[in-house]
Amino acid sequence: MSFITGVGLTPYGKHEGSSTLDLMSTASQLAIDDAGLKRAEVDGLLCGYSTTMPHIMLATVFAEHFGLRPAYCHAVQVGGATGMAMAMLAHQVVEAGLARHVLVVGGENRLTGQSRDASIQALAQVGHPAYELPLGPTIPAYYGLVASRYMHEYGVTQEDLAAFAVLMRAHARTHPGAQFHDAITVADVMASKPVASPLKLLDCCPVSDGGAAFIVSREPTGDIGVRVRGCAQAHTHQHVTAAPALSQLGAEIAIARAKQSAGVAIGDVRYAAVYDSFTITLAMLLEDLGLAGRGEAAARVRDGYFGRDGDMPLNTHGGLLSYGHCGVGGAMAHLVETHLQMTARAGNRQVRDASVALLHGDGGVLSSHVSMFLERVR
Repeated sequence: MSFITGVGLTPYGKHEGSSTLDLMSTASQLAIDDAGLKRAEVDGLLCGYSTTMPHIMLATVFAEHFGLRPAYCHAVQVGGATGMAMAMLAHQVVEAGLARHVLVVGGENRLTGQSRDASIQALAQVGHPAYELPLGPTIPAYYGLVASRYMHEYGVTQEDLAAFAVLMRAHARTHPGAQFHDAITVADVMASKPVASPLKLLDCCPVSDGGAAFIVSREPTGDIGVRVRGCAQAHTHQHVTAAPALSQLGAEIAIARAKQSAGVAIGDVRYAAVYDSFTITLAMLLEDLGLAGRGEAAARVRDGYFGRDGDMPLNTHGGLLSYGHCGVGGAMAHLVETHLQMTARAGNRQVRDASVALLHGDGGVLSSHVSMFLERVR
């Protein structure tokens, strides 16, 4: 058994002069304070990777910088799924008795510490070095291919995908730390610059600076406990040219395993936090996870189902699409927001009921998947 006992999150956007270690440190101290702990009580550390600081031992570099001497220390690399993979690993480390309080942290100055071309080149490395990279595709290009196939198979339109961007922006407008606060419409998304057909600029998450952290503990440290009920992973492929059919991707496998691990059904879930690097990512994952039927997620968005006051509030901080995306820390913001919702500390974003939450992370081109259920206990 393990509990999420504290969370920390910086605003996302521009942090001029802040390094990867600075952003990780800020988020980490916020999480430690939130858990009511001291640094000396943290005996486990997990951190993600950073494209602006690609050190081969980033976890111990950060431990030294931040003043920790953990009994367990590890760095993790699973693309966009890294944050959720670290949450799962921290849960297992605590359950195994290897540490009592594990700090999980990700952060990066990807917006101000790296040129646009360098960022594009770094992210494009998820492609196959012999069969894909020589053709020059980028991450948006890979997802554009996926979107085209999905639209063809399920009759979904570009306007349908745009609805997800509009929803995430509406949620971000109520969070002071979000990178974007200006309202957008479906027409705005459709009029935005083409990036990788059929995806437009507003179908894509931004590049951001930021940091996020949380503490996974053996026991609660506050009045309200947020327990890790169960979690699971699935990895079906790495390269998009080796991907299985759209109906056989890893999210379906991961959620099935997580439901079995947690003893939870989708009908028990009251809040959802789902990876949304592109509008197509969010549309497909919601359907793969069983939160909507095939090709029906956009209709549920338009009906208000995933709104803050809807039946299944989703990414109430604005998600990657509008809160921002700083690499590993990007998806970790989903868990931070979930914890705030579950502990009734989300302010004007607070939903009616977040007693059971489903979180899902995606890495690569729908390559690596982690599903997790959290439960509020007193």
